[in-house]
Amino acid sequence: MRILVGVDWSDEAFAAVEQIGLLYKPDDVVLVHGVDLGMFQSPIVAGAVNLQGYEEFRQALIDAGRQAVERCRTLLPAETPSIRTMCEVQHPAAFILDSAATVKADLIAVGTHDHSRMREVFVGSVSHQVLLHATVPTLIVKGKARPIARILLAVEDREDAVRLHQWLTSHPFKNPVAVTILSVVPSLAMVEPNVMVGFTSWSKEQNRQAQQVVNDTALALAGPQFNVTTDVRTGDPVTTVCEVGQSYDLIVAGSHGRKGLARFLLGGVSHGIVHRAGCSVLVVR
Repeated sequence: MRILVGVDWSDEAFAAVEQIGLLYKPDDVVLVHGVDLGMFQSPIVAGAVNLQGYEEFRQALIDAGRQAVERCRTLLPAETPSIRTMCEVQHPAAFILDSAATVKADLIAVGTHDHSRMREVFVGSVSHQVLLHATVPTLIVKGKARPIARILLAVEDREDAVRLHQWLTSHPFKNPVAVTILSVVPSLAMVEPNVMVGFTSWSKEQNRQAQQVVNDTALALAGPQFNVTTDVRTGDPVTTVCEVGQSYDLIVAGSHGRKGLARFLLGGVSHGIVHRAGCSVLVVR
């Protein structure tokens, strides 16, 4: 398994590196740092504003970036077979995404400063941009690194459950874990009385299907690596998953790959979970 981690000098980046060492036994870890010079990314701009000591300024940031990735190297388990580092003058999020494609990463991991969702939409952050545009599973690490013993697996439908099952079994965790498979049937607020009978019938059918999905997934996952339980609830999917997830170490959710403007403006269930959850979230694509 090849994991690419976006790093800098923040505690959140250090936590992300430590977390993958606690969660997986990767064959190859790639530590990536994009040196962000901001408006001075281009020497032409620096020259236009007559920035004194531009080359020294640029080299100092590159050196600091290299020191950051070397610091992160020491946070990985000593038995990690391969650890590579990449440090270039690039936009951090773009460099992470491009590097993940270049090295064919199985997983991208980044720490987050946990800005509010609204602030991230307008201001932007590396973790937000990576989450938005990554094409491979993405681990968003929140808070300090910790052993992962209890996992909440949020499934939306049968296709989603199959994708999550395939990921979990082909990329095993370092240690056995307890997994609760949760499916949330959306509730419809303000239902008109004249359609209540139809809604009740629909709701019962959706609950039946959700129960079948979690039961089938539990059966497929059952084994030495997973101690599995199931849960089906009704409510707002994002709110419910985040509330239930408060007593878990990690939430795992699938992404349906919303594209274009709709993805940017609306995100999806997995995107909402990342921004509202109190623990780390693994988004499987």
